[in-house]
Amino acid sequence: MRDVIVAGVGQTQVGELWDVSLRELGFMALEAAREDAGRLAPQALYVGNMLSAALSHQGHLGALMADFAGLQGIEAFSVEAAGASGGAALRQGYLAVASGAVDVALVLGVEKMSEQTVFGVEAAAATGLDGDYEAEHGLTLTSQAALLTQRYMYEFGMPKHALAGFPLTAHANGAGNIHAMFQKAIKLESYQKAGNVSEPLNMFDVAPNADGAAAVLLVAPDVMPGDAGHKRVRISGSSVVTDTLALHDRPDPLVFNAARLSIERACQQAGIGVQDVDLFELHDAFSIYGALTLEAAGLAGKGEGWKWAENGNLGLTGKLPISTFGGLKARGYPGGATGVYQAVEAVLQLRGEAGKNQVADARQALIQCLGGPASTAVTHMLTNS
Repeated sequence: MRDVIVAGVGQTQVGELWDVSLRELGFMALEAAREDAGRLAPQALYVGNMLSAALSHQGHLGALMADFAGLQGIEAFSVEAAGASGGAALRQGYLAVASGAVDVALVLGVEKMSEQTVFGVEAAAATGLDGDYEAEHGLTLTSQAALLTQRYMYEFGMPKHALAGFPLTAHANGAGNIHAMFQKAIKLESYQKAGNVSEPLNMFDVAPNADGAAAVLLVAPDVMPGDAGHKRVRISGSSVVTDTLALHDRPDPLVFNAARLSIERACQQAGIGVQDVDLFELHDAFSIYGALTLEAAGLAGKGEGWKWAENGNLGLTGKLPISTFGGLKARGYPGGATGVYQAVEAVLQLRGEAGKNQVADARQALIQCLGGPASTAVTHMLTNS
């Protein structure tokens, strides 16, 4: 297997982008990534998307985006793994280059959530759950996360507002991200007074659905432009792991086993331990996911993930910076584009191009996106070398 270098990155604003179509949004990101990489021509395009068929009435995104970008004739197709779609597309691009199948692969994550009402988006997103035994009975991702939080509080005695550290950290970091949907820090008092979305989760515990697109251009080392002007960042670890689709089929619903295994395998491939990473872009679609992910990573004991968010441990200068550009909570949750946004943000950190959000001396970045409650977990390690 060959080394895989990230030669270029691109991203769009995240938000309710009413005046931009799905194809235009994707084109903006992939053009920015190609420009960042010196206009290298991709031999393959992999598109991560979650809900375009349901929300935009548009499938066949590989052909759509290749055509619209003037890349006819290349290998192109879309990849779907619910909220982990972008990470799965990144995995596909990584494997294509690492195997020698192609020398230059373009990975695009794109999602248009504003095409339907909130209720329409919730119903579409619920297709990532078990259709017969969860979604059919009215369960949504938000209500499921609320039930997980209730169970967590019951089992471990976690106080009601103890997850505040996750959204507070995300919003503090989002304030420095010009692409974020929310660019304003919040206070603990605001979190505590916020209205409930699904008891006990309040509006700050739930990431906002958003439109957005991000892209990375992956190349073999000998294709990397010599005058790129950036520090070289490579993908040093890559792993996809699945668990049961239905949460009730697991021995313990409060254990994200796929998240644990994918982190272990990505770290093993990279030859480092999770304690050696300098930042972690995790999937904070819901605050409880942050706590459970830290426990899955082995960074916190069972039932103690929420404690890691206290006292600034997860801030830009803390023990382990997370959500360094605002995460899903403040940057916004662009569905299947999430994993590619995480890759772009990690690359900017490792290049030293994160501006106000720069993590000092960042050399190893761990990123992970989840499909459902870690029914699919996609993890990548990126290294500055």
